[in-house]
Amino acid sequence: MASDRKRAAGGWKAGLWKWTKRLAITGTVVAILAAIGLATAVYFASRSLPSYASLRQSQHGQTILVRARDGSEIVELGPSYGEWLDSDEIPDVMKNAMISVEDHRFYSHWGVDPVRLTGAIVEGITGDDRIGGTSTITQQLARNVFLNSNRTLDRKLREAVLALALEWRFSKDQILELYLNKVYFGGGSYGIDSASRKFFSHSARELTLEEAAIIAGLVKAPSRYAPTASVENAVSRANVVIGQMVRYGDLDPAVAREVDVSAVNLRQEVGQNSIRYFTDWALPQLDLLLPNETFEPIEVWTTLDVGMQRAATTAVQSNAPDGAQGALVSVDRDGAILALVGGTDYVTSNYNRATDALRQPGSAWKLFVFLAALEAGYTPDDRVQDVPVTINDWTPRNSGGRYAGEMDLRSAFAYSKNSVAAQLGNEVGFSNVASMARRFGITTPISTYPAMVLGTSEVRLLDMTRAFAAVSAGGQSVEPYGILRVTTPGGEEIYRRREPRSYQLVPDYVAAGITDLLQSAVATGTGRAAQIGRPVAGKTGTTNSNRDGYFVGFSSGITTGVWMGRDDNGRVGALQGGTAPARAFSAYMRYAVRERPVEEFDTDLQLPEWQLEPDDEFYFGEDDDYYFYIDEQGNLVEPRRDGGENSQPGFDVEGEGENVVRDPLDPRGMDRPPQTQPQPQATPRRSTTRDAPPAASDDFLERATGRDMPDDRERQRKPERKAINERRI
Repeated sequence: MASDRKRAAGGWKAGLWKWTKRLAITGTVVAILAAIGLATAVYFASRSLPSYASLRQSQHGQTILVRARDGSEIVELGPSYGEWLDSDEIPDVMKNAMISVEDHRFYSHWGVDPVRLTGAIVEGITGDDRIGGTSTITQQLARNVFLNSNRTLDRKLREAVLALALEWRFSKDQILELYLNKVYFGGGSYGIDSASRKFFSHSARELTLEEAAIIAGLVKAPSRYAPTASVENAVSRANVVIGQMVRYGDLDPAVAREVDVSAVNLRQEVGQNSIRYFTDWALPQLDLLLPNETFEPIEVWTTLDVGMQRAATTAVQSNAPDGAQGALVSVDRDGAILALVGGTDYVTSNYNRATDALRQPGSAWKLFVFLAALEAGYTPDDRVQDVPVTINDWTPRNSGGRYAGEMDLRSAFAYSKNSVAAQLGNEVGFSNVASMARRFGITTPISTYPAMVLGTSEVRLLDMTRAFAAVSAGGQSVEPYGILRVTTPGGEEIYRRREPRSYQLVPDYVAAGITDLLQSAVATGTGRAAQIGRPVAGKTGTTNSNRDGYFVGFSSGITTGVWMGRDDNGRVGALQGGTAPARAFSAYMRYAVRERPVEEFDTDLQLPEWQLEPDDEFYFGEDDDYYFYIDEQGNLVEPRRDGGENSQPGFDVEGEGENVVRDPLDPRGMDRPPQTQPQPQATPRRSTTRDAPPAASDDFLERATGRDMPDDRERQRKPERKAINERRI
């Protein structure tokens, strides 16, 4: 038995040794083949590389100088290469700083650092799925010149091959010279000379240790560590560079202790941070605006007002609740964007909440509900009922759960009564409210469920601001724009904006009526915090659980929209449209309109003749009063006189019959009899007498009924202010 076990153990060991040798041989062969393949790839890659002179001259991209509305320079985007510096012109402190922080074994590897590569493999095995952190200076040069920045295995392999080819073809000094003259340092600056002139206003030949440390620190994350975006981040990163220089022997510790990076004098750039929200929105439009594709430098003249942009940024940052974001859009009367802020800090987050974020506007959406009601015949003085209602199993609640009963339309809007908005939306039709929003420039999907009247459909702040701007323009369409013209550096004009055709979105009396309501909302309603000492019209909006706060309004020709909330749609304590957003609006608008004349709003409601209503006595006291009836489909039914065979039992024209009940949905307080089945509804009309005004025209009846009227239709009806198919339920 023992001998059998020994033979078995010996056989197992022999088998293991046999497979080990096979694997070793296979591995060796694979390694040799891989080495041959790699050498072949590197050889052919090196043969295909451009010459050193060609690499020096190659540039990519387009330089764009952006100007404000007054012509001042606000930002330069795109590549700026500065002056090419030969290796012996580059200060040693710049070379040492870059090598210490980016690739301290630069002079000892062949383009790929085996130590860093091994570390990356270990990271991948331990669960870090990023393929990064392994690039040497040579690999970065290969990526910047020949490849993109995608973090894929294929790109990393090609990067490694090109890095080895560069090391084969050029010397270390040549590679470092190419790198320092081509690497991206943020803000459109490529190369150390461009970065030095951008941040310190002098050539890179004059760089100090502190300045070199700042520039070297930018490569890791240019947008985060750029001193024009965040001095604190730039200084912190530069101190890391100084520490690396000491660690690898490129800087004496005694000298390092004397370094004060925070004392560096930086070139001042106006509003770089928040202005990028505007340029991110405006500049992509050049692809559509310019007649031909060009890679030559251009100057873009914009509508942005630098002072207003500063005021807008401050207003958002100082009023946004802790943990919340904010956005602001300000539009001139012709649609010109005066200020645009997409968040509290562009460096922290460049997501543009003013133009891209989809958030619920809350009661600010009631603009479209009341516009539809005014177009249907309501006026600000009409009486409505603020009472509990249920529509299709949906019961809206007022804020605080209180109901005021009968009130005028103006007060219902000013105090943002949800019950009234629901009734109006139900009456005019939720699809008509959606159509009104579309008409005023809302481009996002719109729900037609009853709750849509309270702003449940997500919108963009820019679209909402555009809609309010159209109201400010008297019901004329407004097209937001940010680019006035584009020129070459020599002044040749290659684009100039043409004034677009304007459309009347609603009649002027509807625009006057909604302006009346919006002015009341600020004067006495939920938007009181938005007052600025001159006429202001606007509307607040707050969503469930205080997730979104809105205020949009206008004064003296400037329309401004403000949104605040959390990016994760979380609850923000005490956030309401009438608090932080309204205060931010007020803070900004006080600055924005300071040099503009005070403008009173035109709220004089000049109704068209067909909507003018006769004196009150026309409705009461005559024996031969009769009524027009409207069936469930909104069709006109023949007149039915009191006491006739078709008259309704239990209906009294003055609302005093014993069978009469109050209809809470009737905004005029009209009475109707109790009904168990749907019945035609009546609108009192004055009977025809010899003293009566002329009968209603066929045009009026066709508008009222939606039908063509026969030629022999009996002409006994008086013109009324309300169209019959707009009878309020």
